[in-house]
Amino acid sequence: MDAINVFLIDANKLFREGMKRLFEGTSFNVVGEASSLREGLASLKAGTVTDMVLVDPPSGVDEEIEAMRTLRDEHPSVKMVILTNDLCTRRLSGALGAGAGGYLLKDIACEALMQSLKLVMMGEKVFPTHLAELLVSGRTDDMGTELPTRRKGLSQREVQILRCLLNGNSNKMIANHLNITEATVKVHLKSLLRKINASNRTQAAIWALNNGIGGELAGANVVAAAANQ
Repeated sequence: MDAINVFLIDANKLFREGMKRLFEGTSFNVVGEASSLREGLASLKAGTVTDMVLVDPPSGVDEEIEAMRTLRDEHPSVKMVILTNDLCTRRLSGALGAGAGGYLLKDIACEALMQSLKLVMMGEKVFPTHLAELLVSGRTDDMGTELPTRRKGLSQREVQILRCLLNGNSNKMIANHLNITEATVKVHLKSLLRKINASNRTQAAIWALNNGIGGELAGANVVAAAANQ
């Protein structure tokens, strides 16, 4: 993947410094930073060229949504990703409505963060599966409940398929690799998505990284799984 210019917006300077260190040696190139959306917008208006804005908005939901909409309207080609501590369905709904390509939590694993940002650059919408589930169902009272992070009873075959998804394999490639039919792959994939409450291959790949399956890919090159159906 070509170099991706990133603009960081976060009130915490130490966190911004940490993100710059994290991106060193990767395809992500930090071209600027700001402590607020207003300051970030001013920098972009002044000519800072960026592909993605990684932002932790302030707590005022209405104000942050308006600022994000301004960012989208003035820079429609720039991808916007929320990276925050807050587990909030209202913020998720507002961010998606304002054009954000992702809503991620700061406790995400580094490898999962990189994968998520790459998927956003490919045009995917990326956010925690359980947030989407609660948003759709309206069960916002469950937001504070810690969800299990174990593998939810996945079979050995389902774990193998997850590994193949992380390698960006299509159903045909998975079938050839595991010596099974494509129809069998589809059956396993349907069961797998149901068990981890994921609606597509993208969410399954992110779930796998967040639950340690990506770490088991000894030296494997993790690529965008959603591109191959």
